[in-house]
This record gives sequence, C-alpha cells and structure tokens, in this order.
Amino acid sequence: MASGFGYTGGRSRCFTYWQEFSKCYSQADAPSQCRAQVDDYLECLHHTKEIERAKTVRAEFIRQAEHQVKEGRKVADLLADGVIVSVGLIQQDRGKEQ
Repeated sequence: MASGFGYTGGRSRCFTYWQEFSKCYSQADAPSQCRAQVDDYLECLHHTKEIERAKTVRAEFIRQAEHQVKEGRKVADLLADGVIVSVGLIQQDRGKEQ
C-alpha cells in the first residue's frame, strides 16, 4: 500500500488517506494524536462502518416490511417500491396523477 500504486497501476483508492496518516505520524509526539487519520485509512480499506450502516438500514427495512405485512399489505408491493422508498427516505405519492 505504501508504494501508492493500485491494482490497475494508478493511485490506489486509499493512498490519500495513507499520506495524511504518514504526515500526521511523522509530526506527532504520540501516536494517539493520529487516531482520526488511522480511522479514515482503515475505513477506506475495509469499509467496516459502511457495511454496518447498510446492515442497519436493511434490518430497519425488514422490520418495517414485517409490520406492513401484518397490516395487510402484500409482500410484492413492498418489494416493488424498493428498499429506499420503503425505509421512508423517499416518500412515494400514491393515487396522484402528475
């Protein structure tokens, strides 16, 4: 990673974060001062926070879908709306003509 070359020969996607960490680490008195840079670099490499957020959104979608099925809505209608609409991030107008 520290070479700066990615799989295709160009810059790797996380090289900028590595440079920020290296700069901080070389100027810091204690390694703990660079915790934010380390966290950014590791998130870029492994996407742990992004994956956790996706799991949370999916779990909420499933919870809301189960609740709506209990109210009588069909599962096919839920899946047709899509995940983002069903989570409530985008409100869909039903019955309105534009």
